[in-house]
Amino acid sequence: MGPQSTPDLSTPASPLSLSTIAVVGLGTMGTGIAEVLTRAGREVIGIDTDEAAAQQAVAALEGATARAVARERITERERQDILARFRTFTDLQAAADADLVIEVVPEDYELKRQVFAGLDAVVRADTILATGTNALSVTRLAADSQRPERVLGVHFFNPAPAMKLVEVVSSVLTAPTAVAAVTELARDLGKDPIAVGDRPGFVADGLLFGYLNQAAAMYEAKYATREDIDAAMRLGCGLPMGPLALLDLIGVDTARTVLEAMYAESQDRLHAPAPILGQLAEAGLTGRKAGRGFYTYDAPGSGTAVPDAESPATADELAAGRTVSSVGVAGSGTMASGIAEVFAKAGFKVVLAARSLEKAEKAKARIAKSLGRSVDKGRMSAEARDTALASITPAGALDAFADVDLAVEAVAEDLAVKQELFRTLDKVCKPGAILATTTSSLPVVACARATSRPQDVIGMHFFNPAPAMKLVEVVRTVLTADDVHATVRAVCAKVRKHPVDCGDRAGFIVNALLFPYLNNAIKMVEEHYASLDDIDAAMKLGGGYPMGPFELLDVVGLDVSLAIEKVLHAEFRDPGLAPAPLLEHLVAAGCLGRKTGRGFREYARR
Repeated sequence: MGPQSTPDLSTPASPLSLSTIAVVGLGTMGTGIAEVLTRAGREVIGIDTDEAAAQQAVAALEGATARAVARERITERERQDILARFRTFTDLQAAADADLVIEVVPEDYELKRQVFAGLDAVVRADTILATGTNALSVTRLAADSQRPERVLGVHFFNPAPAMKLVEVVSSVLTAPTAVAAVTELARDLGKDPIAVGDRPGFVADGLLFGYLNQAAAMYEAKYATREDIDAAMRLGCGLPMGPLALLDLIGVDTARTVLEAMYAESQDRLHAPAPILGQLAEAGLTGRKAGRGFYTYDAPGSGTAVPDAESPATADELAAGRTVSSVGVAGSGTMASGIAEVFAKAGFKVVLAARSLEKAEKAKARIAKSLGRSVDKGRMSAEARDTALASITPAGALDAFADVDLAVEAVAEDLAVKQELFRTLDKVCKPGAILATTTSSLPVVACARATSRPQDVIGMHFFNPAPAMKLVEVVRTVLTADDVHATVRAVCAKVRKHPVDCGDRAGFIVNALLFPYLNNAIKMVEEHYASLDDIDAAMKLGGGYPMGPFELLDVVGLDVSLAIEKVLHAEFRDPGLAPAPLLEHLVAAGCLGRKTGRGFREYARR
């Protein structure tokens, strides 16, 4: 059956009506897309050469709609109507009457090309053909099609019924009417479509997979355990899943395919697949679907991880630590007062030392306000607030640290300033006291070497705001004693923070993975590939990020972000880590984010 006429899809017109839609490939994604379409009132033709896959897709829709009835989201009559709109077939001929065909077969170019060739032979001339790829070239598929103007990409995110983002991908050959029709369809489905050009990974995966790749390389280098990498990114960045758990969910083989495509285009070493991805894929350890990937699962397809040889040691297997009952906190800023509040609420005696007694007392007053807000919100009693405040002693000099068991500095992020402070701590603190730095970017060992007891020095990187953020990166140098490390982990538990272990190198875990991702987002804007708003929306809706990259950059401060980027670039010497010129230009112009009223966006002055 061939096309009877050749309508002009290239001229602007009202969007085409897409009432009958074929979905080719009824795996997890195809089944999810079919559910979204049928529940939105579309007639859906499901096509899969595997009859079992087609039956499984019907069963999945039956199960999903039954649950919706049980939760009173739809009626039984509506459920029956939805099920009646979904028909399955094993032959592409069934797509003959479709207004739109969405293919979601495996990420293999030749397989997709064959599907498009088969569709060319059966669909109408005005039928839009969409590929669900996130790694392969939409332009190449279009060029090999009989009518490239009707070919585009439509990238849903898994699970399709829940995820709001849809990337609508145009090639240089795609007709505007086809894009308009699919964009309107996505809105009708309750999705948030963004328009993107044809490059591997598009926006969301283009940023996400580089980050996942770096996390895999970090694990492969044995810099941190899989559990600590995942916990750091969940607790430090508010992400719904850690990167290694997410790789297992996506599929290690799929991730490798996407990264290969990205690297082929960008030649950026950050996109060159980490060798461990290839090793796991070749061994068949592709993640949840195989029952084992970075983690081990109780069965193939299960999301329940089970202990294995790499599971962390239990608490009673760790080294014994030192006794800590009193803590000194050096500094008077937000971080110092936040850390002092954390220790005071946990029952420690706290000495809060600043450059003057007046500054220390102002910091304590800030803590009093914070604790007062907790009382107002019912998070703590007035008695507990008073006890915590009474345990904090403000001081105007570090001499007050003479009897503390743990001294934590939270002063300016300047190595010379910190080294001078550590020299003073070395003189005033008693033997056996642990000396900790909260640096986020400077070498901990450089602080340690400023003392006569480097074995007692460790990094405790709290996250801002310290009272709310659960993560502490515990940074050992090559000189840190085992009992110091054990003590700090125990202290973290007592103050109800989650410690993750990492070595003394730039960025530790969180910043080393977060800031290259932010830098790559800036590069996308520099290349005019996507707008700030679309990139932020893509990462919030498609990646589950609590903030988009540009929202986050403006909150953190562009000057702070640039400083961290420079430290990472200097340490790892990777060209891909060089700060984006746009970031440098904005900082030079004094546009530092929310604190100056303008960064990537403008903010109302308070």
